[in-house]
Amino acid sequence: MKLLTLSASPHIRDTMTTQKIMLCVIAALLPAAVAAIVHFGWRALLLMVFCVLVSMATEGLCRIAMKREQTIFDGSAAVTGLLLAMNLPVTLPLWEAALGCIFAVAVVKQMFGGLGQNFANPAIAARIVLMVSVSADMTHWILPRTAVQDFSYDAVSSATPLVERFPIQSLIWGSTGGCLGETCAIALLFGGCFLMFLGVISPATPLSYLGTVAVCTLLYTGGSAYETVYQLLSGGLLLGAFFMATDYVTTPVTARGKIVFGIGCGVLTFLIRAFGSFPEGVSFSILLMNLLTPYIDRFTLTSPLGALKGGEE
Repeated sequence: MKLLTLSASPHIRDTMTTQKIMLCVIAALLPAAVAAIVHFGWRALLLMVFCVLVSMATEGLCRIAMKREQTIFDGSAAVTGLLLAMNLPVTLPLWEAALGCIFAVAVVKQMFGGLGQNFANPAIAARIVLMVSVSADMTHWILPRTAVQDFSYDAVSSATPLVERFPIQSLIWGSTGGCLGETCAIALLFGGCFLMFLGVISPATPLSYLGTVAVCTLLYTGGSAYETVYQLLSGGLLLGAFFMATDYVTTPVTARGKIVFGIGCGVLTFLIRAFGSFPEGVSFSILLMNLLTPYIDRFTLTSPLGALKGGEE
């Protein structure tokens, strides 16, 4: 007779490791990264590579200083650096980008214990810190060179689609001003669908996030389909919905919690865009919902099979 083996959860074993998950995220971001390079030139590539290297170096030094197991090659620091770069304008000075990377990895991630312990998405927290501290540089956007007729100019100042109107097709292909990861909607959609197809992320959060923004916009504009599509394709909404609101550590683990999280992000994003002083509200929305994640998990947990309420026997 075989004896039952008792062990702590989780009981499901899978070949998907942290490193493989991070590689999948990097692969999903590649289409948007390539689009950014095509639209903004070599400076975009430099900024992305620089942020990845600084983030990995910061992680390595922090782990050495804390005398903990080295995690520089698990891919999480590289993903943080790449995500932060995608949230930056191509003109941002490298030293300011380095400060953002150091803050994201050293303060938001490592000071709280490393991967799995951080309370907020490091890239989002770093972007908000940079927005507050160097707002002039963080809001200096240029028009992509693919949208400039006279290529004798190195850069033409522009605004994001949430400030200055662009045609829908420009939002789809990325010939608009904005951060590196805010311009090419088709590339972001492809990457997001890729992650959902692999099962790396659940569709619950991005769909509830985008759906909430769509419904709120429809109600606010009196049913304008054009304005709804415009809001969905502009700003950092697609980047945030697929790549940052789905972070394993800082978002709910329950199925119902993921939906609640997405709806909360959608409502906050709409309110900030429609009534706030900032044209974009994705980063602030996700950060605020990150803080509520423990409470969402607590109130959406399901009861164990066979459990009785109130300690009944």
